[in-house]
Amino acid sequence: MQMLKRPTKDQLAAASGQIIPDIIAPDLKVLFCGINPGLYTAFSGHNFARPGNRFWPALHAAGFTPRQFRPEEDEMLLELGYGITNIVDRATGSAAELSSVELIEGGINLVEKVIEYQPQVLALLGISAYRVAFGKASAVVGLQEQVIGNTKLWVLPNPSGLNAHFPPKELHKVYKKLREYIDGNTD
Repeated sequence: MQMLKRPTKDQLAAASGQIIPDIIAPDLKVLFCGINPGLYTAFSGHNFARPGNRFWPALHAAGFTPRQFRPEEDEMLLELGYGITNIVDRATGSAAELSSVELIEGGINLVEKVIEYQPQVLALLGISAYRVAFGKASAVVGLQEQVIGNTKLWVLPNPSGLNAHFPPKELHKVYKKLREYIDGNTD
């Protein structure tokens, strides 16, 4: 498998607004939901591709994957019962570029997607985006009271390397709590 090449500034700028397809199938154990694709992800066509993003290390450390996957192996998650989507589809340089309206509309679209695909758990990767998209201003990390049909909602910290509130060890612990929940609730 070929490693991702590093984009130029012009290539990153050209990736703004691009959309990458979901990695999704019916009846997943977990549908991981990012806020929106970053420019590096849009350029590469693979999720959580920016060096320094801690999604892939956190998945492995929490026991979701047998080894640390590379972004270009993102579709292999389906074989394990996991998928990836985003609240907002369009790529930006930062999630801060998204408006509240976009997040709320993205939340509505996400609910429709969850109803269609029915994952066991929708894991939202970012507490602030979840609060806005779903109107839950006091939500905290972890299992939520809210459900979508039979799908449980679980909020995890954003795996961005910029999220200083959750250093890697703490990030791994909260991701592991979700994995343990899934293991305990698998038929």
